[in-house]
Amino acid sequence: MKSTILLLPALLSLLFVSHIFGTNNPKELGKVQWQRNMDDALTLAEAGNKPVLILFQEVPGCMTCQRYGNVVLSHPLIVEAIETYFVPLAIHNNKGGKDKAVLDYYKEPSWNNPVVRMVGADKKDLLPRLSANYSPSGLVAYMIQGLEKLNSTVPTYLRLLEEELLAQEGSLEKATLSMYCFWTGEKELGKIEGVVATEPGFMDRREVVNVYFNPSLVGLEDIVTHGSEVGCGDVVYTYNDAQRKKATRKLGAGKVKESKSFRIDAEPKYYLSKTIYQFIPMTPMQAMKANALVGLGKKPESVLSPRQIIMLRHIKKGKHKWRSAIHADDWQFEFYKRWQEVAKAV
Repeated sequence: MKSTILLLPALLSLLFVSHIFGTNNPKELGKVQWQRNMDDALTLAEAGNKPVLILFQEVPGCMTCQRYGNVVLSHPLIVEAIETYFVPLAIHNNKGGKDKAVLDYYKEPSWNNPVVRMVGADKKDLLPRLSANYSPSGLVAYMIQGLEKLNSTVPTYLRLLEEELLAQEGSLEKATLSMYCFWTGEKELGKIEGVVATEPGFMDRREVVNVYFNPSLVGLEDIVTHGSEVGCGDVVYTYNDAQRKKATRKLGAGKVKESKSFRIDAEPKYYLSKTIYQFIPMTPMQAMKANALVGLGKKPESVLSPRQIIMLRHIKKGKHKWRSAIHADDWQFEFYKRWQEVAKAV
């Protein structure tokens, strides 16, 4: 079975309506528009050539269940991926009737923490069940594994999201590099694999870029080397002894200093801020990658999700009155707010 990964025009209006937005869901189900009947979900799966993503969830539930709904199942890009590439089905694991029948069929325990299964239209498991992992990255990785199992193309934005979430949930590190122009620095340092976010600003009366990176994917030495090669690493400000030793081996003691107070620039993501893409709410990593692409003279659509592309089309019509999303305090809130406006305009 091959999953349909493109949004068909005929389904767009349904997606818009459905995503205003799981508004009546209990908190344990997040913002996903779930099917609640197994037979209906299987019919949709066969018609759309998609797998069914089943959430076995306690409703009302414990704090773990509530957090899973409020955090994991309310992340805009996770919600979009679930609704786009799968048929979402919620089964209450503490209810009788049809919920209990599905629970018994899959031998799932009652009154349990969240469990996710991926099944075909024949009700057979496509992957082992996802349990005891209640992290956003765990569900994203599970969806990616499912798409790969079905030989479907995994969209770039979903892979970036997995990398970003893993870094946020793990041992994310920070270093600060100074340079002649932090706008160029954001562009150049944002291209490095393993870097998940950047911030331009001022430290020690210098233009600098804070670099947030996943040390399991890229080392500080590699970041410093790349920065030096492109003129974006005159001095490195470090945050611990281990970083200081690594940077000193690359640059020498004279170019390595302890971090000082930081003041962010008024125009972060400079290249992105000069385009209409600034109005699309993005994750920090998406914004970093999009900024780097624009700075290289390329279009950033490759790192956007289908719904973000639809927002872009709305923006091009010139009917929006949105502020730049780059400066938004909460990009997820802005995503839902702006998506709702787009839905009403369809």
